Amino acid sequence: MHKGFNYSQDGPGNRLVYHLQGCNLHCPWCSNPESMKIAKEGGMPIEDMSKQIVAAEPMFFDGGGVTFTGGEPTLQFDALKELLVLLKEKGISTAIETNGTNPRLPELFELVDFLIMDFKHYDSKKLKEYTGVGNETVIANIKAASELRNQLLLRIPLINGFNADKSDAEGFAEALIPFMTKDGFALEVLSYHEYGKDKWEQNGMSYTMQDAFVSEAQFDEFCNILKNNSIKLVRT
Repeated sequence: MHKGFNYSQDGPGNRLVYHLQGCNLHCPWCSNPESMKIAKEGGMPIEDMSKQIVAAEPMFFDGGGVTFTGGEPTLQFDALKELLVLLKEKGISTAIETNGTNPRLPELFELVDFLIMDFKHYDSKKLKEYTGVGNETVIANIKAASELRNQLLLRIPLINGFNADKSDAEGFAEALIPFMTKDGFALEVLSYHEYGKDKWEQNGMSYTMQDAFVSEAQFDEFCNILKNNSIKLVRT
């Protein structure tokens, strides 16, 4: 686990961001490959972390708070839920960034003020081919959020050769239209980058992505198809 402050990219305002260890996906473009290894026992006690977060509250300006990301934070589900309950009692704004694959995710909806979820691919088979896990639970959690929440930010990492074609944009639109009707629901499209490439090599792993950048024209066409299908796009 490591932490630091970030402004607006991990939820609204200035936020204390905890990167929790472990991920159940193996995305070859991951920018935090050092977080993939499943966490072992012996992390910081929940009450100590709660005190640490409360002590940082003066830095939570512009509607900020604390964000839990990863890796995949919901792999440490019970501990995360316990911590979120404590923070809710203390009035701390909370956010999580998740890949959406945990079937228990809706248990956290009432405890999380700002929910950010990846939606990497509308095609479960293709997602499993690239990451090792399909999207059935992700879609179920998006559906649950549409029924139980008034806020959700979905993110698509746009990657050439994986999900960036015109037909892909149409596939995403078809999958999302049933759920993206609430005012508080929005989608962010993020262009592929290689910020994590050096980390792969530093951790003794091979970075296999090739020809994955998307052009500006590709990005614009993709976003326009979504907007033409009444899907609200945002940039953070």
